Amino acid sequence: MSVSYKLVRRANPRDKQQPAKWYATPKSSSPLTGKAMTRAATENTTTAPIEMEASLELLAKFIPQQLQQGHTVRIPGLGTFRLTFKSDGVENINDFRSGTMIKNTRMVFTPDKELRENLLRGLKFEDGGVLEDDISYASLSDYRLAKGIPAGGGSGSGGGEEERPGEL
Repeated sequence: MSVSYKLVRRANPRDKQQPAKWYATPKSSSPLTGKAMTRAATENTTTAPIEMEASLELLAKFIPQQLQQGHTVRIPGLGTFRLTFKSDGVENINDFRSGTMIKNTRMVFTPDKELRENLLRGLKFEDGGVLEDDISYASLSDYRLAKGIPAGGGSGSGGGEEERPGEL
């Protein structure tokens, strides 16, 4: 299984004076609709797509409810949801005000080890193009051709078209 990536040039946000570098970013396709996803996921099973849709809707209501009650939610085979946030500190405990000092509340999902391993097993990356100045080139080769850059013209090994397994 191959995942497409697109090369995008970005500046270092910590040091704007450094020259921009090329970074690979996932080239995402549009997600399946809920119905298409449940049909595909239940294919060749005894579970009806409507049953899976209903289960997912119940789960989507259950997770926020549990997190708001301070629970971590573990879904076997999938992973764990938990809340995290940042907080300002105070020297005197009586000065702490949760309403203004707790910030950046986020929900964090950590995939189960088996799910992560199943995703990464045999995963490879393929050239999905280059994005520069709002112009999308279909491939790295097309970008090189358009810019007059010979293949392997960078300082890397092989010019970036090598497939490598991923990691999470």
